[in-house]
This record gives sequence, C-alpha cells and structure tokens, in this order.
Amino acid sequence: MSTTATGLAEKTEPVRLEVEPATDGRNRLTTAFRIILAIPHLILVGGPIAGAMTWTSSDANSRSDWGTGGVLGAVAAIVAIIAWFAILFTGEYPEGLWNLAAFYLRWRVRALAYTSLLRDEYPPFGDGEYPAKLELQKPAGPRDRVSVAFRLILVIPQLLALWALGVAWVITTVIAWFSILLTGRFPTRLYEFGVGVLRWNVRVEAYLLLLNDQYPPFSLT
Repeated sequence: MSTTATGLAEKTEPVRLEVEPATDGRNRLTTAFRIILAIPHLILVGGPIAGAMTWTSSDANSRSDWGTGGVLGAVAAIVAIIAWFAILFTGEYPEGLWNLAAFYLRWRVRALAYTSLLRDEYPPFGDGEYPAKLELQKPAGPRDRVSVAFRLILVIPQLLALWALGVAWVITTVIAWFSILLTGRFPTRLYEFGVGVLRWNVRVEAYLLLLNDQYPPFSLT
C-alpha cells in the first residue's frame, strides 16, 4: 500500500489521519460479526458518513442510525453551536469545548476504522492507543468569523460529495466483507479507497464542528 493512502498528510494540514495498513491475515470471525461487535461504539459515536452532519438536520435528536454521530455526536453538535456564537462574538473557540469536540472526533475515527473493517483491533472507549490515529491542530490566532458565520452553507458541496462517496464506500465495504470471509484479505485498492473516504469524512466533520477554518480539500489523499 502506498504511504499516501494511509500516512500522515502534510504538516500544514489541520486534520491529519493515519491508519496502519491491514490488508492481509484478517480476522474472519470478528469480521463476520463486526456490525454487532461495533454496536456500543455506534451508539456512542455513530456510524460512517459525516455523523456531524446530523446537527444540520431537523430530526438530529431522534436519529441513531448508521449515518449519525451517536450520543456523543449530539453533544459535539451542541458544543459546535455554542462555539459558533462564541467565535462570532469573541473570535475564539473556548478551549474546554474545543477539547471535548476533538475528543469525540478522535474516538469516532477509531470506531469508524473498526466498523468499516480497516482494522480488526477493538477500539478503546475514549482515548487510547489504536492503529488509526487522528491529529488535530488548534487554529492559531483569531478565527475566521465570516467562514464560521456561513459554515453550514460553505460545507454543502462537501456534504454532497460525501453522500456520493458514502454510497460507494458502503458497496466497497460489503465487497471487502465477503473478500475477508472467503480469503482473509481486504483488497488493497478497496482498502485505500476506504481510508481515503474516512480521511475526507473526518476533515469535513472537523470543519463542520468548527475545529478549524481551513476548507477541506476535495481529495481522498
């Protein structure tokens, strides 16, 4: 696997995702029951495809399915709303709230890597060592109040792109599920695609949760 698919992005990136490659010698038993084993994490931090997007929908409080951010995602959404007002009035994201949203997103990355079959190790509840890591860089200096004010509008193209990618991600993950059960191997190209979609997804979530002001690239790398 190429390092660009799973390695750290450029150090200037405010959101950096690293997933240690795991294509061969996969655990067929835990793969077979992955969605069941992942239920506790799905409840707490949600399933794939822009869970942070739930705070933009009118039924965000009632949804707990594959595409939401879970219980902690709802908390992170409330934090983002509070931070939105704080940034507009003070130019700053309260540090404690930023740390809480970052905690949620790091946990979510580990859970998503497990749920989407990118890793076999069961993720820790909360912070902990895991072969899927997220690094978030706190914005330096005053925040961009204009982009914060219109964040929900600016992010729409990203959400549309993620919706399309999400459909493909579900299909490729199902194919990978069968492949692992039959051969013990996650096809390399599908693995790279899964990591790329996860990277894109988490960049958009970080942007939507106001953790940074840099517009996410339309890129899987």
